[in-house]
Amino acid sequence: MTIRPYRSALYIPGSKARALEKARTLPVDAILFDLEDAVAPTEKETARFTLRAALEEGGYGDRARIVRINGTDTGWSRDDLTEIANETPDGILLPKVNGAEDIEALAAKMDKLPGYADTAIWAMIETPQGVLNAANIAAAPRMAGFVLGTNDLAKDLQAKGRSALMTSLQLSLLAARAAGIVAIDGVYNAFKDEDGLKAECTEGRAMGFDGKSLIHPAQIAIANTAFAPSEDEIDLARRQIAAFEEAEAQGQGVAVVDGQIVENLHIETARATLAKARLIEKSDT
Repeated sequence: MTIRPYRSALYIPGSKARALEKARTLPVDAILFDLEDAVAPTEKETARFTLRAALEEGGYGDRARIVRINGTDTGWSRDDLTEIANETPDGILLPKVNGAEDIEALAAKMDKLPGYADTAIWAMIETPQGVLNAANIAAAPRMAGFVLGTNDLAKDLQAKGRSALMTSLQLSLLAARAAGIVAIDGVYNAFKDEDGLKAECTEGRAMGFDGKSLIHPAQIAIANTAFAPSEDEIDLARRQIAAFEEAEAQGQGVAVVDGQIVENLHIETARATLAKARLIEKSDT
């Protein structure tokens, strides 16, 4: 499904040169370079130039470089795309995606710009309509991942608290998994509340999300830890694989580890766990 980890995805305003510089040193898996919400209307043009210069300079290593452009209904998105086309970002993140037609329209525009030949599309799922159409959106051209926009979604739903968003989160995750694309959980606004962030990351990982979108560098370490396989999980995966291989050698289709049956489906999960651990180890070195 993915060739790199997405434990942490940090929003960086495209207008902030110092933040763009600092991002080169942060232990984050993905950078969401933001030309939308984090940039005031009067700064849109400046932000494009500042971000283009930063991407041209490079230095972001193996971090996924994903640019959130302005919505297609704003009048700014075309210039966003044109300005950074030659910097070959890994992904273009489209806000407020309501249906597959939004992705198809963006893909058609990107097809006309040679710099986007290898650039994927990501969708912000942050509207009720987007949630209801998530399966079709996930299957649209160039799609690589969802980023949940929980703040906007809560506003539109008039929802209070994380629990009120569970149906939307799960529907979005189901759609992403059905299409084999990445799913990144929404932000946690109280960036100084480490315990709260840890709890939400733990919950998000238990649901099946690949990582967490973040608004502050102080949140990176918690997200990276929460969405990485633990030592206990790695140890269990290794023991499951060893036990199953031994059982197979004896002509048996199941094994027992820690008093629990281990079948082929558990081995698929175990191998995925070890593969993810190797990718994280490589990216962190």
